[in-house]
Amino acid sequence: MPGTKRVFVKTFGCQMNVYDSERMSESLVPYGFTETDRIEEADVIILNTCHIREKAAEKVYSELGRLRHIKDVRRQNGKNTVITVAGCVAQAEGAEILARAPVVDLVIGPQSYHRLPDLVFRAQSESRRLVDTNFPEQDKFTKLPDRKVKSAPPTGAARAASAFLTVQEGCDKFCTFCVVPYTRGVEYSRPVADLVDEARELISRGVREITLLGQNVNAYHGVGPDGRDWSLARLIRALGEVEGLQRLRYTTSHPKDMSDDLIAAHRDEPKLMPYLHLPFQAGADRILAAMNRKHTAADYRRLIDKIRSARPDIALSTDVIVGFPGETEGEFLETLRLVEDIGFAQAFSFKYSPRPGTPAAKMEEQLPDAIKSERLQRLQHLLASQTSRFNDSCIGRIIPVLFERLGRHAGQIVGRSPYLQPVHATGARDLLGHIIPVEISGAGPNSLLGVIRAA
Repeated sequence: MPGTKRVFVKTFGCQMNVYDSERMSESLVPYGFTETDRIEEADVIILNTCHIREKAAEKVYSELGRLRHIKDVRRQNGKNTVITVAGCVAQAEGAEILARAPVVDLVIGPQSYHRLPDLVFRAQSESRRLVDTNFPEQDKFTKLPDRKVKSAPPTGAARAASAFLTVQEGCDKFCTFCVVPYTRGVEYSRPVADLVDEARELISRGVREITLLGQNVNAYHGVGPDGRDWSLARLIRALGEVEGLQRLRYTTSHPKDMSDDLIAAHRDEPKLMPYLHLPFQAGADRILAAMNRKHTAADYRRLIDKIRSARPDIALSTDVIVGFPGETEGEFLETLRLVEDIGFAQAFSFKYSPRPGTPAAKMEEQLPDAIKSERLQRLQHLLASQTSRFNDSCIGRIIPVLFERLGRHAGQIVGRSPYLQPVHATGARDLLGHIIPVEISGAGPNSLLGVIRAA
């Protein structure tokens, strides 16, 4: 692939997809590619997809319809375009994507990203449409280029102050509603030494905050320098000692794997932010059992009590599903009670969406969409009130904010509080990448306003 070529990546779904998109771009750098934010000039277009909910998959096909015109125009100008569908939709649907969307040249699953350059070259040179959705035995992370191989950011973009770092992939829990075990495979944890090296490289680029990622991140059990499996808590302690790293986060966790040493890390590790995303999904034990969640509502309550005892100021976030097959009105009310009892700073709530191949999709008593929509509206009203209450409680406080980007208004910069809220303030561009004290002067439904104070 001689000369300079352009790659455009559009990411759907979770933070792990954001990480994967960056690694895919990096894998093409040694072959003459640079990243672009102008899709019309891209020689390779990658849609990195999500398959958690039905609408997310349909968005991909809608996007592919729009790409047909771009590809046709480039062809008329003598330019070849390789359109790639990656991620979990690619893994789940494979060759069906080629049949449904003739514009697609390459379908590649999450475990095959290290083979992307070769597949792109073959799609170009052989004029073939290719599918690679195998689960290879080799560790894809060792086959990807060193993170020093970095595509330049799009023109005008600032250096990132925060970054994602995948430490664990896959899931062995097999919740009946979830496609992750089928699209990402069984649980795999990366070695500690590799993660520490990658963290140091990110810090050398100006990153100050790292979020550790995994489909079930607190099940992490990577091999440590001592040859033994390390827990997530022990990994966090090791990363906390890396010079230049100022903040740590992790997501997404399962209540079953919320161990005592991880709870203690929230108390003892100053770089670990007081924020925890811990999905409970439903508040009724019968529904939790049908979901194969492996915990009860009482288990979740006890766990939250332990976490708050260790870190009283922790902000909690969660995921909730309404309208699971067979859910009664009374069982939905149990979910509302659990939300009311605990109180969340943030939450993500969804109508149950049957995913092909999952056990829940075959269950009887699938609920009408009207019932699911009405329940979701009630739940979201409660959750929004809790988020507003939490945001309002920050007014008048001075909070350390890591500024990450320019705001939409002249002279405005935007950062994150320790509790992951976006914070808008007036400040100079050279404050990006720094943690600055901010007095919170106002709160909206999803963000805070503040005034920068002298450090």
